[in-house]
Amino acid sequence: MKHKLHEKQISYTYPYKGRVVNVRVDEAEIANGSIVSREVVEHPGGVCIAMEDEEGRFFMVSQWRYAQERVLLEFPAGKLEKGEDPREAILREAKEETGYEAVDLEEIGEFVPTGAYGQELVHLYYAKKGDYVGQHLDEDEDVVVSKMTLDEIIEAIMKNEIIDGKTCVLAFKIRERKRNYDK
Repeated sequence: MKHKLHEKQISYTYPYKGRVVNVRVDEAEIANGSIVSREVVEHPGGVCIAMEDEEGRFFMVSQWRYAQERVLLEFPAGKLEKGEDPREAILREAKEETGYEAVDLEEIGEFVPTGAYGQELVHLYYAKKGDYVGQHLDEDEDVVVSKMTLDEIIEAIMKNEIIDGKTCVLAFKIRERKRNYDK
């Protein structure tokens, strides 16, 4: 049986517009002709980087995540500004959060955190550590930088010590990349 996997937006409203996200409520027509309501969280997207030093350790950041009400251990990451190129954003975020330039930048893929209702798309990168240029956190950021080997990161993921989705996806992609391409 062939399916038509498409829904058509009929109308929309914005019950909330914020600094980071907007909430849109759509009326949409589904394949059988019915009209349904769809809630969409609009987000400009983000970037995440696995930046490796010369000893094979990766930069990690610990920070309080207000919505989760706890500290999360993550790869450095950040939000895209409207219209910003993801490569430029990850170079900026690497410097801001770790103080180091990212060199030999390689795009690893993309990650959709919550496809059921969110538009956010996270661009995933791998790089080597470059020169130290100084950490420049945003006004509302407070992070602790650490380093871990890839094996330590994977072990922490499996023990639920690292639960951040973009970090989990990127760690496993990096592991597979190293297994298959760094032979």
